[in-house]
Amino acid sequence: MATLFTKIIQREIPADIVYEDDHVVAFRDIQPQAPVHVLIVPRQEITGLAELPDEGDHKYLLNAAKVIAEQLGLTGGYRVVINQGADAGQTVFHLHAHLLGGAPLGHFGVEE
Repeated sequence: MATLFTKIIQREIPADIVYEDDHVVAFRDIQPQAPVHVLIVPRQEITGLAELPDEGDHKYLLNAAKVIAEQLGLTGGYRVVINQGADAGQTVFHLHAHLLGGAPLGHFGVEE
């Protein structure tokens, strides 16, 4: 079954797409946690980081984060987060990175 992100990639569900190339599609998060909150999603359905194949060129996700950050003017810094699994807060089981910025980001840790 196609994930929510696959449906966005295939344009079955609308999204504010800010970047795409042959490997990824990036769009604004509908529940942003920072002034800039973009999800970077590989076109290939991979459940999560733990399921990333050993073989292949997977630098595209981080390369896209760099390009998008530059395009969005995040010159003061930004954070890239990948959640793996439910305990880490992953809610859509399609590998994706969160690009966060646009304001100073505080420290983070384990919630109690």
